[in-house]
Amino acid sequence: MTNINIGCYYTYMQAKLINHNKLLYSDGSILETKIWMVSKSQRFPRGYKYSLVYIKDGERVIGYDNAEGKGDHRHYCNNEEPYVFISLKQLINDFMADVKKIKGDLP
Repeated sequence: MTNINIGCYYTYMQAKLINHNKLLYSDGSILETKIWMVSKSQRFPRGYKYSLVYIKDGERVIGYDNAEGKGDHRHYCNNEEPYVFISLKQLINDFMADVKKIKGDLP
């Protein structure tokens, strides 16, 4: 497993990247998280834009995001459903719990 921690801050279209981590596993799967602080708006009422994804064999298996005007939602295998956002900590915990269910062995 290779851990690429990109802990940088930058401004892009009024967004500040506050988290970017990418894990490359020996089996070829990828776990990547990106969280930006953005201005609170109707589209981003909590002031965060996020994308968390687990990819295996080139396919998204797990994904949590609030892009595309759909609001907070979760992709699990081939299903998409609304996600109830509570906090960033809970978001990451929920995502990692789903990945653990699929992968079974996290670092």
